Amino acid sequence: MDLFIVKGKQKLSGEVKVSSAKNSVLKILAASLLCQKKVFLKEVPQLQDVKTMLDLLRSMGVLVHGESTDNNEISLDASIIEKPVASYEQVKTMRASILVLAPLLARCKRAKVSLPGGCAIGARPIDLHLKGLKKMGAKIQLRGGYVYARCEQLQGAKIILPFPSVGATETLLMAAVCAVGETTIENAAREPEIEDLAHFLRKMSGVKIQGEGTPIIRIQGCGGVSEFNELKTLHFQAMGDRIEAATFIIAAVMTQSEITVKGFNPHHIRSVLDNLTQMGAKLEEFTDGVKVKVQQDQLQALQIDTAPYPGFPTDVQAQMMALLCLVPGSSMITEHIFENRFMHVPELQRMGAEITIRGSSAVIKGVEQMYGAQVMCTDLRASAALLLAALCAEGQSVIRRVYHIDRGYQQIDQKLSGLGAKIKRMSQQQFKESEGEIDHE
Repeated sequence: MDLFIVKGKQKLSGEVKVSSAKNSVLKILAASLLCQKKVFLKEVPQLQDVKTMLDLLRSMGVLVHGESTDNNEISLDASIIEKPVASYEQVKTMRASILVLAPLLARCKRAKVSLPGGCAIGARPIDLHLKGLKKMGAKIQLRGGYVYARCEQLQGAKIILPFPSVGATETLLMAAVCAVGETTIENAAREPEIEDLAHFLRKMSGVKIQGEGTPIIRIQGCGGVSEFNELKTLHFQAMGDRIEAATFIIAAVMTQSEITVKGFNPHHIRSVLDNLTQMGAKLEEFTDGVKVKVQQDQLQALQIDTAPYPGFPTDVQAQMMALLCLVPGSSMITEHIFENRFMHVPELQRMGAEITIRGSSAVIKGVEQMYGAQVMCTDLRASAALLLAALCAEGQSVIRRVYHIDRGYQQIDQKLSGLGAKIKRMSQQQFKESEGEIDHE
């Protein structure tokens, strides 16, 4: 297990480009199971979750090439699916693995997929995925920790989601492409990553998809992959990672730095930018990025409620909390998406934060200074919050279990170093041998 050694109180400067969105790439990789032609994906981030998904596709018979090349372009050939199975060992660390269920069912008429793993941030049941597939004609059983699914032919259906679930919307969108007739998904999730998936599916199949990005999506299914358009190859690049962009923007605000974050659509984090502006942060937007300007006045305390898109994203809650720890006054964050997403609070408290948990809310009393400490990552976004706090803390911080952050941020230590941060990656053995004496130069 690697760890980060961070020397705080360093100004950042320069420009950083975010990677393609992990939460888009993973869904597109799953959707490639529907495609009998060769797929080329550009700028695929080299992340552990991406590697896990590619290994899963290989186990099914998909030919994957180029994942270790410098330009991060990979090719996928799913013309033959030998084994429509996703085993527990292959998917236990990644929740996105459940998204292979619908493509396998549509393509092979059967699938065996282990119930998913991922970050322990709360209950994330897949009942909405399964109910929707049943309504489209699938026969489903849960047995021994696996989902067993079969169908003769998926049929279009009208599906009303009780909650705008991102995963369920994506599952039903992929299933609907190969169904017979029209499928309507009402109360659909509206996240930009769903729009990206719809763009990919439309380009791959030629199927008519309308309404992505709105609460109602309509798909005119073609009845099967054999009916897809006749393109011999498909080239696609996923959208820029809006959560990574928000993380760097918050890092700049926290460190009183001026940096430019590029490679994403600012509209995709409108709620984050609006809240930062309301606090008093100085931001300049471009079509493909945001420039953070040096803050002259004190930021203002804030009350934030996480919500489905276009509301404030739960995936930025921890990073925003790290910022509010240093904002004068009393702020509050209420988490409405996951019930166990305050695991970063005890670690921030080790660094001097004053945070009180009241049910699903966290009350943050701003402090003048945070201090370096040894802390431990508990999930992906909590890891980012600890890293941001370490950038501002007095002295040195040791951040352990950074494999969590490696799941969603490509080379974040190198990107931050390029902006002027003093951060080093070490193995535990190297750190032990150094006896804490780290040369950051």
